[in-house]
Amino acid sequence: MATVSIRGVYFILTLFLSSVFGSVFMLGPVLPVMLLSPAWYRWLTDRIVATWLTLPVALLELVFRVKVIITGDGFVPGERSVIIMNHRTRLDWMFLWCCLLRHSYLRLEKICLKAALKAVPGFDNTRARSDKYAEKNGLPKYEYVLHPRTTGFTFIVEQLRKDNTRARSDKYAEKNGLPKYEYVLHPRTTGFTFIVEQLRKGDNLDALHDITVAYPHSTPQTERHLLAGTFPHQIHFHVHRYPVSALPQETAALQAWCQERWAEKEERLRSFYSSQRFDEADARIPPCKSELRVALIKAASLCYWNAFIAFSFLGLWLWTPLRVYFLVVLIFFLVQQKVMGGVELIELACHQRLKRTSDGPGRKKD
Repeated sequence: MATVSIRGVYFILTLFLSSVFGSVFMLGPVLPVMLLSPAWYRWLTDRIVATWLTLPVALLELVFRVKVIITGDGFVPGERSVIIMNHRTRLDWMFLWCCLLRHSYLRLEKICLKAALKAVPGFDNTRARSDKYAEKNGLPKYEYVLHPRTTGFTFIVEQLRKDNTRARSDKYAEKNGLPKYEYVLHPRTTGFTFIVEQLRKGDNLDALHDITVAYPHSTPQTERHLLAGTFPHQIHFHVHRYPVSALPQETAALQAWCQERWAEKEERLRSFYSSQRFDEADARIPPCKSELRVALIKAASLCYWNAFIAFSFLGLWLWTPLRVYFLVVLIFFLVQQKVMGGVELIELACHQRLKRTSDGPGRKKD
C-alpha cells in the first residue's frame, strides 16, 4: 500500500463531506414532502442528487486529469435502459458517471449499493436499495438495481475480481464445461434475468446497454488506492446497445445470452490490452452534450460543492440553531436506518399509502 497522498485525501474528504452536508442541508428540508407527495419528493431528490453526482466526475477529470474515452453505440435520449457492465474494481460504478454525464443519463441512473453503505448519510436516501429486497426475491446480495419509474438502470453482473471469486469462477467453469476467463469472471445471471423480465413484463424497457470498461494503466481497486492517489490515467468505455426486441424471451435463453456477452467481453478485453484501445475509434451515437457544456458543468460543480462545504462549516461554527438542526437530522437518519431499515422503505410505504387512498372505497378500478 502506497503512502497517503494529499490529493487522495482531498478527493475522499470532498466526496464524504459533500455527501453528509448535502444530505442534511439539501435533502433534509425536503423530507416532509415525502409524506404529502412521494412523486414530488422523488422529483426533487433526483435533481438534488444529480448535482452531487457531477462532483466525482469533476474531481476525476478536472483535478486529477483522468481521460475518459467512449466508443461504440452510445445512448439514445429518453430510452428506458438496463446497463450491464463488467466489474474491474470496486469503483467502476463511480467511474461510469463520467460516461453517463455526457449522455444525459446521470440524473436518471439508479444503482443499488450494499446495505452496509446505507449507514452513511447521503447513500441511504439517494442511491441504495436494501439487501432485504434481494433476500425476499431470491436475488444474490451484490450490486443490482430495480427502479421502474426512472430511465437508467445499472446492473453489475460480476462480483469483485478477488482471488476467491476468481477461484469460484474457475470452479464453476470446470463444473459446467466452460472456458476459464482471464479478464472477466463468469457472470451471475439470476438477478439480471429477474430485472429484465420484470421490466419487460411491465413494458418499462426499451433497450439494454452492454458496457465494457477497461483501464490501460493504473487500476485503483479500492477506496484505499484513491486515498493513496492512485487514479487511473485513462478510463475506456465501450458501449453496445441492444433493442429490447433483440433479447431472448425465455429465462434460460436470456441467461445464455448474458453469458455470451461475457465471452465477447473476454475477447474484447484481450484485444484491448494488446493494443491499448477498443476497435472502434469513435462513438457511433454522439453524446447529448458537447464537451464545452460538459466542461462548464464540471467547473460549476467543483466551485459549488467546495463553496458549499466551506459555508456549511462556517454556518455550523457561527450559528447555534444550525448546529441543532444538523444534529437532529443526522440523528433522524441514523435512527430511521436502525428502526425502519432506510428512508427508501419509508418512501415506499408513502407510495403504498397513497395508492390505497386513491384506490379506496367508491373509486372505480380500471
